Amino acid sequence: MSETEHRRGLGRGLSALLGEIDPPRSPAADPPGRRETPIELIKANPDQPRRRFVDADMDELVASIQEKGVLQPILVRPDPAGGPGFEIVAGERRWRAAQRAGLLSLPTVIRELTDQQVLEIGIVENVQRADLSPLEEAMGYRALMERFGRTQEAIAQTVGKSRSHVANTMRLLSLPEAVQAHLAEGRLTAGHARAIATAPDPAALAQDVVARGLSVRQAEALARRGPPAAKPSKPSAPVNKDTDTRALEEDLAEVLGLKVDIIDRGGRGELRLEYETLEQLDDLCRRLTQVPR
Repeated sequence: MSETEHRRGLGRGLSALLGEIDPPRSPAADPPGRRETPIELIKANPDQPRRRFVDADMDELVASIQEKGVLQPILVRPDPAGGPGFEIVAGERRWRAAQRAGLLSLPTVIRELTDQQVLEIGIVENVQRADLSPLEEAMGYRALMERFGRTQEAIAQTVGKSRSHVANTMRLLSLPEAVQAHLAEGRLTAGHARAIATAPDPAALAQDVVARGLSVRQAEALARRGPPAAKPSKPSAPVNKDTDTRALEEDLAEVLGLKVDIIDRGGRGELRLEYETLEQLDDLCRRLTQVPR
């Protein structure tokens, strides 16, 4: 298979490249290379893009394997270090769950694959199943570029994504470590991270977003506001207001729950409302846009 054909197959999905490892309907339909392999001869791939395995998901898989066994063989290759065993290419979750379930062997399909093919398959498998965090996905793309000289366009074809998706995902690697930690632990989504990436202090903004549980849209609004405006060095001259104006300010403030400032200039002027949180702004917008019944 040429490199172009291999890349096109990955772009269409793992089934295009590895369709033969689907569970056979009968023993006669076993794919070439399928065999039962002692579980102690199988080892994880140290370059596996996925780093985190959610306990709840693993518990469900363990229970399924205990009841039904491993229905789909895992893909392995001969140990690249020349040892007697095999290295996992796709299926590490099943291997981990099978160990916890007490299995002694696993159904495997053995293929001779290069390091580049192994990394590509690992990324595609996890991306298409939404198993990678945005940061793990970005690190996988970076490995393909740095180790194998792949371009963003080539990577996009490989994983079946747009070039802009690959580029935007890789930008996450330029975020401060504190923000990346939130991403890795799932406290922030890729949308949150992109929203605050250009802020003057993305780490502080990320902490605020996490602490307050803000949505992506709220994070975008917070990032657009930027740092608080510098206070003027000289206090502005006080504005003389009549009793009626001050009374109106107090009435509006009581109804809206916001600080109200009315500046009148002979019948024309300004009405200023100050909010301290996005929740106050959301509440005000909801009131102003509410359709009368």
